[in-house]
Amino acid sequence: MKQLFFLFLLTTNLTAGELFDMDALRDSSTLDGEVLQDWHLVAGHVPTRQKLITINVGEIWPGQTYRVPVRMIVPAEGKARGFHLTGGNSPPKLEQDAPIFELERDLIAGGIGLVKTVVQEPGAMGLRELGDRSEARFLQSLDPHDKVQYWAWPATMMRAITAAHAETEHFHSDGKVAMSGGSKNGATPSMAIIHDERMTAVMGSVSPIWDSPLRLCNREAWDELRAEVGDFRHPFLGGHYGPIFNRRALEAGRTWEDLQRFTADVSDSVFLSRNLEALRARRVAMLFHPGTHDFVAFDLAWGGAHHPDIPIYLAANTGHGVKGRHPQTERNNRNSSAFILRHFFPDEIDPLLSSPKLRYEKDGSRLTVRVQFPEGAGDESGRMFWIYDRPPDGSPGYIRDLIPEENSVEMKRDDTSQEWVATIELDLDRTRVDFFTNHRKTLRFRGKDYPTYLSSAYTRVSW
Repeated sequence: MKQLFFLFLLTTNLTAGELFDMDALRDSSTLDGEVLQDWHLVAGHVPTRQKLITINVGEIWPGQTYRVPVRMIVPAEGKARGFHLTGGNSPPKLEQDAPIFELERDLIAGGIGLVKTVVQEPGAMGLRELGDRSEARFLQSLDPHDKVQYWAWPATMMRAITAAHAETEHFHSDGKVAMSGGSKNGATPSMAIIHDERMTAVMGSVSPIWDSPLRLCNREAWDELRAEVGDFRHPFLGGHYGPIFNRRALEAGRTWEDLQRFTADVSDSVFLSRNLEALRARRVAMLFHPGTHDFVAFDLAWGGAHHPDIPIYLAANTGHGVKGRHPQTERNNRNSSAFILRHFFPDEIDPLLSSPKLRYEKDGSRLTVRVQFPEGAGDESGRMFWIYDRPPDGSPGYIRDLIPEENSVEMKRDDTSQEWVATIELDLDRTRVDFFTNHRKTLRFRGKDYPTYLSSAYTRVSW
């Protein structure tokens, strides 16, 4: 009876505009866990105890439950005082005892656990029919609860935390929870952390961050884009929080007004950029690698102009499926490991760089860029990248036209102003230039060096 009541709560007991019932998602009595492998010792360079279960996430729509596997890993002795949560796993992989690699060895050795679940397309989980029904229902209803991406994936991450905390002999319930991943596994934790205060850190790669006009189905923005680059079909460019559904929803009988109403209703629940004040009040740690040419993170110019203080690292000429990484792209980047280690062991490793201040001056054909970090931040280097007349955000050319190899310069340190400075001669036969700068800080943890990098805001200058 309680299980049925829980399913009813997840689909009906929400106020207008509310996507998740957090009380229900935190309720461990409704997990309906099935133990596939009970707690057992796993030998290795760092021995662990591991357990594999499947759990009930909830109902996507009435009568359709959603279940996922969860593997929990803790040190061989004692309780884990927090854990690293990931969704980029597959059910067959989770059936095997998890090997422990470099970062995970440090976490386990320091008393931090690991929780691994599955955030993947339903077809990859043997649930293709569910995925097809989900898409069909969503195009008709525009109800985010009907769509796996908006409800089931974030709820999976939250329920995995509930499952771990239910293991009271193996996890402390008040420990930190850090998440990292790319693509859907960067977007999903970035959305989930808005709602679940148990989550304390997120690092997302090639995933959405901010709510630009194209994402909000702004008709003027779409008309302007098509007027400049023509009509185009791409499964992601211009999408709200992933694959674009505009055309299919319109073909299913919905209107632009319907699409705009949907994005207006759901975007506070989706975009990290709309929740920065609350997240910073919770002292949530954040870092993002959007890629400079990614078809999901297709709005760098808008994001740089409106949210220059969201910490990002831009690896030149990178993104989903991009070939031709810039020769000056930083090859020794250890951001992900350093970010996770810093979050769990703040007394053993220095902080990463925080977003710098950028200013520029255009004097005729000369563009001078100045970047400044707070005093004592530990910034060690600077390099500037630029591209002329880049096609507009969200267009096919935006992901096709790469930064030329010659468009990179090492910045010089001005010891008087404590700024990194670069001056370039502009090609005034062009009409605009996009640029950003990258900066290194080398961290050290337990005898190992971790080169980390942070970027200034992506900036567009027209003339």
